[in-house]
Amino acid sequence: MLNRRDFLKSMAVASAGVALTPGEILAKESFVGGLSKAKPRGEKVKIAFVGIGNRGEQIISEFTKTGMIDVVALCDVDIDGPQCKKVLGMYPKAKRFRDYRQMFDKCGNEFEAVAAAIPDHSHFPIAMLAMSQGKHIYLEKPMCRTFHEAELMMDCARRHPQLATQVGNQGHSDANYFQFKAWLDAGIIKDVTAVTAHMNNSRRWHNFDAKKMYRMPAQQSIPRGMDWDTWLGVTPYHDYNEKYHQGDWRCWYDFGMGCLGDWGAHILDTVHEFLELGLPYEVSMLYENGHNDYFYPYSSTILFRFPQRNGMPPVDVTWYDGLDNLPPLPKGYGGGVSTADVPASNQNDGPVAKISPGKIIYSKDLIFKGGSHGSTLSIIPEEAAKDMANKLPEVPKSPSNHFENFLLACRGIEKTRSPFEINGVLSQVFCLGVIAQRLNAKLYFDPRTKQFTNNDFANAMLAGLPPRRGWEEFYKM
Repeated sequence: MLNRRDFLKSMAVASAGVALTPGEILAKESFVGGLSKAKPRGEKVKIAFVGIGNRGEQIISEFTKTGMIDVVALCDVDIDGPQCKKVLGMYPKAKRFRDYRQMFDKCGNEFEAVAAAIPDHSHFPIAMLAMSQGKHIYLEKPMCRTFHEAELMMDCARRHPQLATQVGNQGHSDANYFQFKAWLDAGIIKDVTAVTAHMNNSRRWHNFDAKKMYRMPAQQSIPRGMDWDTWLGVTPYHDYNEKYHQGDWRCWYDFGMGCLGDWGAHILDTVHEFLELGLPYEVSMLYENGHNDYFYPYSSTILFRFPQRNGMPPVDVTWYDGLDNLPPLPKGYGGGVSTADVPASNQNDGPVAKISPGKIIYSKDLIFKGGSHGSTLSIIPEEAAKDMANKLPEVPKSPSNHFENFLLACRGIEKTRSPFEINGVLSQVFCLGVIAQRLNAKLYFDPRTKQFTNNDFANAMLAGLPPRRGWEEFYKM
């Protein structure tokens, strides 16, 4: 088994003049995480979990329900924290780590898959390390935090086609995924020209003061046993503050992807994939409230403009977030879409908007209303829905939920529905949106060169700041 230290030695040999790529190094190893031939459905997947509190606990519980896993290792930078106790009690015999790099070094030959539910800024290094060592990887959304990271992750996944990769936008295995495809194939959804996406619930940073330009001050004590250095990962050093931890990381540009990265993956995933939107040619910040250099605005309206493609007309996607920023609703919209499959956020974010998170899809002939995650679309107004009722095709049921789909892909039985190669481009769309938020600007983007044409600062932000010393290796895998 190729551990991290041996991998770095091999990279050193390559850099000294031997033409040896990471893929070729791995090809010489006897262990291959992805299986070319399907193995029995009943055979369990040996798995390691990284991030076992809060959202991590939720996805581990879902994986456990499948009855398809053998848990080898548990890793969390704050593994002694109260949020980790439940999972530690579920799997008392699993090996325990605070640093996932040590987990790979010490027992990497004992597991074949990794599932990670950790802050956005850490998604990239854990995914690259897993793939470079022949491990299947399930990664909570958004896939990564910068446009360049998504490029590297998609490239690595293509170089390791035997590995299953899955991003945790769970609606991609639920009813909305299969309904959207069936309606598109039947010509019900066609000639889409505009999409409104909205998430208007309160967020944690709504309690911050945007007029004060600050990072959080250092607190004297880091929680006992917490590995703060590993938590920081690739990002520049920050002194510990509780307002960076336990879900608050999503508030900050340095660590999270804000509301767009958090909810966009659940609202726009099927729209983006099945309408083949790709990358936009324009990203514009149309409205902001609370703009500052450190954390996300209280409210944002962002316009993404996508070109004509494969015979389909251009599409404008407009994103609305913030309590004071509800989208315009078409006549006959009715009430908000209830989304029963949305997991609890564990964030206690506060007020809920008058309409639940969702989307409105405008086509030449019809208007569709949908919610988040796996909620299905409906045609509005009611009169139009009645006219179309006998023309709607039968929608197949999902053969597996998102967690089962990943495990079956590890066994070579199914293909993942949200692999890096598909979700990566959607993640890049969100990265472009975050750049527009941060600069509060209208940006023109060339999808062919993958560069902005009107803003050099924006181009520098495609890659973001250089990784912190000691973390450069992940960008070379």
